[in-house]
This record gives sequence, C-alpha cells and structure tokens, in this order.
Amino acid sequence: MEMRPVLVAICLLLVTPITGSFWTVGSQVVMDPLLVCKKTRRLRGKLADICRKEPSLLKEISKGVQVGTRECQHQFRNRRWNCTTVRRSLRKVLLRDTRETGFLNAITAAGVTYAVTRACTMGDLVECSCEKMNSRGHKLGKHSRKSRIKDLPTEGEWEWGGCGDNVNFGFRKSRDFMDAPYRKRSDIKTLVKLHNNDAGRLAVRNFMRTECKCHGLSGSCTVRTCWRKMPSFREIGNRLKESFDGAAKVIPSNDGHNFIPEGSTIKPPGRFDLIYSEDSPDFCRANRKTGSLGTLGRQCNATSPGVEGCELLCCGRGYDTKIVKEKVNCQCRFKWCCEVTCNTCNVKRTVNTCR
Repeated sequence: MEMRPVLVAICLLLVTPITGSFWTVGSQVVMDPLLVCKKTRRLRGKLADICRKEPSLLKEISKGVQVGTRECQHQFRNRRWNCTTVRRSLRKVLLRDTRETGFLNAITAAGVTYAVTRACTMGDLVECSCEKMNSRGHKLGKHSRKSRIKDLPTEGEWEWGGCGDNVNFGFRKSRDFMDAPYRKRSDIKTLVKLHNNDAGRLAVRNFMRTECKCHGLSGSCTVRTCWRKMPSFREIGNRLKESFDGAAKVIPSNDGHNFIPEGSTIKPPGRFDLIYSEDSPDFCRANRKTGSLGTLGRQCNATSPGVEGCELLCCGRGYDTKIVKEKVNCQCRFKWCCEVTCNTCNVKRTVNTCR
C-alpha cells in the first residue's frame, strides 16, 4: 500500500505533520488504524498511547470517521461542494481554513465521539462500559461529573437504571486523538480547528436526552426506569449544518492566542458555533489549486429555487435534460408468512445535468 501524508490519512480529522496511511473503498477515504499505528514511534503523547494501548479503540475511531463522512455527504448532497472524498480534492480543502473545512472537522469529531460512545454501550470496548447512575442521577465512576439534566420526567415515580450512553468517555477519547498534536500551538488555523472539533463533540454530548421505560401491571406506568441516550446522528448533522450556515469569520486577536470576529459588530462565536478564517473558493468550476471539482455533470432540480435547483447548482451555465427509462419494483404484495412479491415496471424519469 502506498504511504501518504496524514493530511487525509488521519482521517479527515486533522491536518498534521505526523505521517500515516490510508486506503479507499469506492470514493470513501477511510483511516486504517493498523497502518497509522505502525508509525507510532513518530507519535507522542496521548495519540501514541492510544496506538500502543488501545488498538480496539482505533477501530471505533475509524468507524466514527466513516459515520462523519457519510453524514457530511448527506448534508451537502445538493450543494456546489458536496463533501467529495476524492483524495486530491479533499486534501486541498483540508489545507484551507474555510467554512467547509470547519464543518468537516466538526462532523468528524462528532462521528468519533458518537462511534466510541456507542461501542461503550454495546460492550465492544474493554476500556469502558455503558454509563450507570445512582438514584439521584449522578454518574458513577472516577471520571464522572455532576451535571444538571434538563429533560427529566415531571410526573409519576421514576428511577435511574438501564444502560445509558457513556458520552463523556467518547468525548474524551475523541479529544485525545484529534486535539493532542495541537495543544501547544496557537496560530489561527490551530485555534479554529480546535474550536470546531470541540463544537462537533458538544453537538453530541450537550444534546443527550432522557429515555424511560414503563413498569406496572397491565401496561400501567406506575414506575419508570430512565437512562441517558445520544440523539440520532442525523440530528447531530442537522444541528452542525445549521451552524455551518451561520458560521462566523474570525481573525487573530492582539495577543495572538485567541480569535475575535472579523467585523466589530458581529457577536463573538459561542462554543457551539462553527468558525473559519478564509473565504470559500468558487466551487462552480474545477480548480486543482483549491480542490474544487466543479458542478459539471451534477444532477439538478429544474423546478426548485433552492441550492439544488439547476439555476444555482449549475452557476447560471444552463443544464441538459434527458429522459431515462428505469426498471423498478411495483405492485408488491405480502404473502403470509413471510414473503413479499413484486412485479417489475418500466418507468420514465427526467434527468437534468449541469453543463
């Protein structure tokens, strides 16, 4: 396997001087934990500890990268930049500090947090387990912390139980893996990266919800057992996409160790907000320098005034229309038990593609 810079290797996660490796499945860029850890002698600190002591954790980190990448492609599927993972393009995008880069870092940090937390709950990691609470709702364990929980049941009797999502462990390991190489640096790109990484993790941890199960005779709900659970990753992606749409441009502060909004009238960004320091390139046309693949040949919606509409997606260049015939399942019937039979129908569909 060809060795590559970690720009893409260490998983869409970070742009770092450390070297690593990656492999591809179709158009997906996926980190190979084993190949990354072969370079452990070049690594330092917590990142090296994960490679040496927690190889199973690296597999979950790799899954988290894929979760984040798929969600990024879903959120941007109808935009000029569609979160492509073509290696040359992705590398150029990650080298910059645009809104798109900020979203990539945030959604990947969220994906790693999500995957590691889920692995704890499922018992797939020996380093952690699901989260248990005492009767007062305080988390048990040496890394636990008391936190106010907003969505507790307000009626009837209830108690903590079950197996909650250990999001603090996932949060911590995502931070250790993604942020450790940057902790001693204070340039604007590093500050922006660390902020967006944290915003992605907070989109998971700070939106946990309480779920309950009823107990009682004849289906009554005299007592409820409750536990904490992560939101769906689609909810997390939607939340970060909203942050992307409202992302703030920042510049270095006078002390060089922080950032401030570029405009004096702009409200300073909060911990949940995404930020960037460079304007986005023009994604209308292919440009090897910026990593833009352009929108030539992309399918568009001729009747939509939105970002997926042919006018916006095709950047005013126009579009071509053709009728395609497709075979689809139709007239499906359910047979007891348990089979579904369908006929095959030919349908025509209009396809518009950008010129």
